[in-house]
Parts: sequence; structure tokens; C-alpha cells
Amino acid sequence: MATDEARLLMLVDDEPAQARVISSLAAREGWHALAVDSCDAALELLDSPQGLEVETVLIDGRVPGEHACEFIRRVKSQRPEVSVLMLTASTSPLLAVEAMRAGANDYLIKPVTPERLAVALKSTTRLATARDELQPLSEKFSPILEFDAMVGTDTHFRTALARAATAARGHGHVLVEGESGTGKEMLIQAIQHSSTRNKAPSRLVKCEGLQHNTLESLLFGHEKGAFAGAFDRQEGALAACDTGTLMLDGIDTLAQDHQDRLADVLDTGIVRPTGAAHGFKIDIRIIASSNRPLDVLVEDSQFSPALYKKLSATRIVMPPLRERVGDIPALTRYFLAEIGELEGMSHHSIADSGLSLLEAYDWPGNVRQLQTVLFRACVHERRESLTAHSFPHLAELFGDADRGESRARGLGVLLYEDDGNIRPLEEIEADIIRLAIGHYRGKMTEVARRLGIGRSTLYRKLSELGIDNAA
Repeated sequence: MATDEARLLMLVDDEPAQARVISSLAAREGWHALAVDSCDAALELLDSPQGLEVETVLIDGRVPGEHACEFIRRVKSQRPEVSVLMLTASTSPLLAVEAMRAGANDYLIKPVTPERLAVALKSTTRLATARDELQPLSEKFSPILEFDAMVGTDTHFRTALARAATAARGHGHVLVEGESGTGKEMLIQAIQHSSTRNKAPSRLVKCEGLQHNTLESLLFGHEKGAFAGAFDRQEGALAACDTGTLMLDGIDTLAQDHQDRLADVLDTGIVRPTGAAHGFKIDIRIIASSNRPLDVLVEDSQFSPALYKKLSATRIVMPPLRERVGDIPALTRYFLAEIGELEGMSHHSIADSGLSLLEAYDWPGNVRQLQTVLFRACVHERRESLTAHSFPHLAELFGDADRGESRARGLGVLLYEDDGNIRPLEEIEADIIRLAIGHYRGKMTEVARRLGIGRSTLYRKLSELGIDNAA
């Protein structure tokens, strides 16, 4: 079998140049690629002794032969343990839905970036698939939200939003920290969108995964002939965003020399492209995000103190989802509404058995992972309501999650039966009253006041609904 150091990828692609690029990128991640130029050749190879070692198939959706989705079905039927990735130039969510319903594990949009391919290949490990279900498909959802439209009532989350809204009205640089998937990119775009510079030039640069020279030219620019392969002059993002905002996602991954060079630009206001004899003055605001606390990196001599000082005057920390579990029901219903509006998708509700599983998980991939797990569930669920059966990997991890813990946390009253139908109003009302009695420790006057009814009405309902007020 293929080893962890050299796992086997079958690339179904009839464009030799693209096949070479993807094979090279995959090699960096420890994969050896076998390239074939048709679906028929791929199916034949899968049946061969060498094909038994193939762990992942990546197919370009325009390869001649069978329709890509039919090919995916045949691969999954022939070799169900093999992961399938689909590559396409189309951004249509409908194609993503069709590919995933056929059995694809992920859906990549051309031109695929090195970091996106790395994430997709990493997600095909059996361990990652079993634990995380689906890696980010967040390119399907990229709206810029106003602060008031962001979902969540957690205190730390609302504090972060309040600081971001204040920062948006200012002029200084901003640093947003938090684990991957907590919504940092959403927040830095919201800050820019609400700022006084929102009409000026702006650009989002994702630093992670880019080669050193590529990122250097992307940020600072270069002159023609500055290095081998520099056939034309390239304007850097810093210069392009003069008078506006440059958003740097993943600034903690910048190389040390890039950090020092950026700190100098922010200190002097002068940027000099690589190979240029002179620099020129710019006026720019940086809104940066980091997956890791930069103060810790500074202490470990892994990040420039000068750059950290420039960026951290306004520092915002996004809490991980495991620390805002009470927001999971609202986030779930928000994402389900958004997913239901996509082409080829249906609107889904969620039963309490499904919600219990979502609340029980610790979400290492945070809000982004919740979003993509819901997307996958909606792709495959034909019923109107998502239940525990809609999340097979989570169900395998937790079994039948006990909703009692969620009730104790006050996360909500059960609204749905396991079949997805709404529970009778009488039962919902009884649960609300029980929840209120427990929450206010049996103080009936306070219970009645909070429910907006009189004490006599409350006691009448207790009698009608058969509720023991000592419970």
C-alpha cells in the first residue's frame, strides 16, 4: 500500500501543463500522482494492481469520456474507500451539489491555489474524514456582512464585534486574532466595508501557503528584470491600495524578512518595489488577521516586535466556537437559511436530535467547519429536516447525544420531533414553563413576570398541562 510519505493520487486530466502543476503541488504534500487523460483509462487503472494503491482521485470536470458526476458514482461504487475531488472552472453551487451527491469529497475551483489543494488532500485521510466530515467549502459563501447581521449573543463574541465597529470608524491599523475558522476574514472585511476608506482601493491577500518570492512581489511589487523570470513590472498590493486598505489574512505566516520590510513601510510610509532604485510615498491602512497570538510569537522571536507594535494598537480576539456553544442553534438556522437559497439546494430545518450532536461536538474548525458540515448534510438529506442520521460521522462519535444537557444550559426548547415535524403547541408551552421554573428556581412570581402572564394564569396552566411546580 502507499505509505504516508508517498500516498498515491490519480489525476484525471487531459491538460498536460495543468497536470504537471498539480502533480508538483501534490508532491509537496507527500503525494505521488499518476496522470491519465480520460475517465475510461482511470477506471481501468483503478482495477489494476497499481490502482489498488490509489487513495484519492482528482478529476477535472471537463475531461472527455463519461460525465464527471457519473464517473464519480462509478468510482465510489467500484472503490468506496477512495476519496474523490472534483476540479472545475465553474463557480456554480449547483455543480458542487451534483458532484457531492454523486460521492465527491470536495470541490475545487480553478485556478486552485497551493493552500486550497493542500487542505483538500489533507481532508482525504481516513482519520480527518471520520472526525471532521468535510473541510472548508467556504468559497461558496462569501458575503460581506454588516456588524448587526452577524449571528451570536455570546458576550466575548459581541465584545469583539463592538471593538470592530469602533475600529471601523477609526484610521489606525487593526489586528484580529483567533483560531482558524472563527470568522476573522469575515470580520476584517466588515471593518473595511464600514470604514471611512470603503470607497478607496482595497485588497485581501491570503498570506498562508504562498511561496516567498510570490508573496514578496504580491505585497511590494517588483521592477522588470529584478530577478530571473521578472519579465514585466508588477505593482504590489501596498502601492495598489494607496489611500485605501490592505487586508492581510494569516499575517503570522509571513517570513521574517517580509515582516521587517512591512514594518519599515508602515514606519516610513514609503514602499520600494524589489529591484527599484527609489521608493514612493503611500498612505495605507492595514487590517490583519492571525491564527496565533502574535504577542506569544514575539516573545519566541518568531514575529517582528516593530510590526506587532504597529498592528496591535487595536487588537480584537475572536472566540472559538467551543466557547460560544449557546450560539450553535442560531448559527445553524442562519446557515440552513443561506444554504437553502443556493442553486440546486432545498430549505431544511433541523430536528433536536441533529442539533444535540452539533452542540456536543467541540468544532476544531470552528464556525467555518459548522457551516461546511451543514452544507454536506443538506446536499445528501432528502427529507425536510436534518436529524442525527444526517450527520453520520458525528453520530458515530457521540451516539445519541443527550439533549438534557442542552436544556440544562438553557439553549432552547425542543421544537421538532425526530421525523422533522413541529411538536404540538401544548407540549412546547409545557416545556417553556418547566424551563422557566427551573431557571428561576421555583420562584413563581418571577416565573409569571418573565413569561408575561399573571400568577393565577400560570397556576391554571400548570394544572391544565399537568406540570408539577416542584419539578
